[in-house]
Amino acid sequence: MGIYSTEITSEKITSDNPIHQRLFRAYVESVPFIRGDVLELGCGEGRGIDLINQKAKTFTAVDKIDLVITKLKVKYPLNKFITSSFPPLNIFDDNSFDTIISFQVIEHIKNDKLFIKEIYRLLKKGGKALITTPNILMTLTRNPWHIREYTSESLSSILSDYFSDFEIKGIAGNEKVKTYYNANKNSVQKFKNLDIFNLEKNLPSFLYKIPYEILNRINRNKLENNNDSLVSSISEKDYYLNKEQKDNLDLFCILKK
Repeated sequence: MGIYSTEITSEKITSDNPIHQRLFRAYVESVPFIRGDVLELGCGEGRGIDLINQKAKTFTAVDKIDLVITKLKVKYPLNKFITSSFPPLNIFDDNSFDTIISFQVIEHIKNDKLFIKEIYRLLKKGGKALITTPNILMTLTRNPWHIREYTSESLSSILSDYFSDFEIKGIAGNEKVKTYYNANKNSVQKFKNLDIFNLEKNLPSFLYKIPYEILNRINRNKLENNNDSLVSSISEKDYYLNKEQKDNLDLFCILKK
């Protein structure tokens, strides 16, 4: 599988900065929960590993993209990295981990119920899992890489099948972030106005991925060119963990076994 640069947001691409900082904030918020043996499902390029390693006794990460796993093995030789699709996660025994992290992953998983079931199985008693996913109420356009997106209510209905103790909060942004979001919203709408055949909704995902990548990159570059100081100045400190609200950018779930 290739790495599509707007789907795996890069800290090295300046036009990606607002999204990268938003995703990184979830790792910052995860630090107080991290303890013992930690598993990350869908680690990507390792955005939060340095933070996790400060608190974890052991750290294991799984991702289906072998290229990123190979690079992470070199960068973090003391950690364990595994190339694998999931669910299921038969490579691990029951009750193996104190903390499980999976950020911006569940929306890519076809069998999301099995995914949550496996997280429950792998957690030790008293262990906690942290999950983030985009809030569909704040999504600006269809993402062909996502099988589905969630509201707090729809995600709760799945989590409650396996966890009796969980809380859904959210990642939100300050006025600077809202300015970027609104500029992005206006720009995306201009692209949508040109879509007279409604391809965004009607084109099969496997056909829509390439034009989505091209248009998404054009849009992010346009936002940067129009307001470079805003795009480059947004940091993780401009985001925060918020109580459950419909205008949170991401859902942030805390699950306890």
